[in-house]
Amino acid sequence: MNTQEFLTVLAEHQGKPLLFEYAPNLLVGANYHITEVKHLTIDSVDCGAQTDSWKETIIQLWESPDELGKTEYMSAYKALAILKKVGTMKTYTLDAEVKFEYGNATFHTAQLFVNDFEIRNNNLIIKLAVEKTDCKAKELCGVPEPSETNAESSCAPGSGCC
Repeated sequence: MNTQEFLTVLAEHQGKPLLFEYAPNLLVGANYHITEVKHLTIDSVDCGAQTDSWKETIIQLWESPDELGKTEYMSAYKALAILKKVGTMKTYTLDAEVKFEYGNATFHTAQLFVNDFEIRNNNLIIKLAVEKTDCKAKELCGVPEPSETNAESSCAPGSGCC
């Protein structure tokens, strides 16, 4: 989901509590805060010596230890107001992918992408997921796509790649 799509979802569901599902059936606590919004430009070189660049919007979620036991979630309206204020200070790249940075005592800090969203019990639930690393130069390096019979393929040492 890109930044514009996320802002639109928030705008369409402003009256609903905003929940984040960081793993199947696991929700970020109601004590979360939006603590940082990052506007990133990534300039990269992959293992096949190919360059690439793209932009991302990273929204950091943090659970306040002072608000443990809180049961009322931030509204989509409040989150949208926070993000709009950020947008007046630092302009968004609206087609940039939006990701969420989150971690807790039982889940390592990670950048999670938006897999989907749903309305459940009048809550707006943003479904997050972990993105696996991958070799971006498979074709260039002659690394076959994984198949049922070749699930172990990767950019392994000695493969002429990675």
